[in-house]
Order: sequence, then C-alpha cells, then structure tokens
Amino acid sequence: MNMKIKMLLPLLLLFSVSLFAQGDKDKKEKREQIKALKVSFLTTELKLTADESEKFWPVYNAYEEKQYKIRHDKMRQIIKKIDEVGTDKMSDKDALSYLNQLEDADEELFNLRKKLVADLKPIIGPARILKLKKAEDDFNKKLLHKYKENKKG
Repeated sequence: MNMKIKMLLPLLLLFSVSLFAQGDKDKKEKREQIKALKVSFLTTELKLTADESEKFWPVYNAYEEKQYKIRHDKMRQIIKKIDEVGTDKMSDKDALSYLNQLEDADEELFNLRKKLVADLKPIIGPARILKLKKAEDDFNKKLLHKYKENKKG
C-alpha cells in the first residue's frame, strides 16, 4: 500500500504539469482537474479511511465552494472596482468603503475557516486538521511551482 502511495504522488504531479501545458482547455475543466488532484493528494496525505472520507469530503467541499464564492465573487469584484477607479484618483471616503468591504470579506473567510475546523474536529481530530492545513499549503506550492515551470518552458 505504501509503495502505491509513493508512486501515485509523482504521477499526480506529472498530470498536473500536463494541465497547464494544454492552453486551450476551458477554465472550468482545468479547475475540475485540479480539484480531482487535490482530492487525491489530501486523501493520501491525511490517510483518510473510507468512513472518514464519506464524512470529510461533503464538509470540505462545502467549505471550498463558499471560499471560492467569497474570493471570486466578492473580493474579485471589489478589486476590479478599485482597479477601474484607480487608488490615486480615489477619495478617502471611497477608499475607506472599499477597505471595509475587503475586511468584511476577509472576516467571512476567517469565520468560514473556523467553522470548517469546528465541523472537522469530530471527523478527523485536531492533529489531522493541522496536517490538512500543511497539506493544502504543500499542494498549492506544488501547483504554483508547476505553473511557473510551464510558463518558462
């Protein structure tokens, strides 16, 4: 079993490289492929049993969906407005309004993460929640590294 896991990770990383090499793919399709890689990576890193996976993934997927909406629907729109107006031409009143909106979105993300931790404690326990955070960071670093590699080549 351990050997399978050791062989799976390099294959997943190679697969992720091919995701970025194919420039004509739809963003949504790419996002789905990255999500599949992340599911596999996190399942392996957390050593989730079938029973744990059954409970873990609905909670985690709901968290990811809400996080995506906050980052892409709220924060991206705020930043787009800021870019349109330009910070140099913006009044202090407008700047304060945008800043408050960004802080509210950050607070939403923070509270969402707190809820995730609370919901996952009975499923995987505190130690593996810490491991989850590290695994998420590791996955994102590897993904970014592969993206940068593909942009160079």
